[in-house]
Amino acid sequence: QVQLVESGGGAVRAGGSLRLSCVASGVVEDTFGYYMLGWFRQAPGQEREFVAAISWGGRSTYYAERVKGRFTVARDNAKNTVTLQMNALKPDDPAVYYCAASRNTYSTNSHQRTTWYDYWGQGTQVTVSS
Repeated sequence: QVQLVESGGGAVRAGGSLRLSCVASGVVEDTFGYYMLGWFRQAPGQEREFVAAISWGGRSTYYAERVKGRFTVARDNAKNTVTLQMNALKPDDPAVYYCAASRNTYSTNSHQRTTWYDYWGQGTQVTVSS
């Protein structure tokens, strides 16, 4: 059973940066690269929303419009890790951030759908003060 554990959340001032990490365990050796990985976030009272995703080999990355140009997703398949570098944080970025992994068949915009992912982390809290 694949388990995902996020870290790196915290409190920063608007304009600051945070780097989130997500480490996968329980992955069959050398198969982490077969998973597409995503980051989502959920603020209180709101639905979980797509933030970023990265393809199996890392060649393709996808971002929500709200974070494009500020956030960068990357992966290290040798370390079973995906990261989310968040710069220029804004007061509307606070949420619990989740990483997710999927080996399901991909179709257009699958990476944006929470239902497409099989595995989820427990989340890490990000707070931004103005």
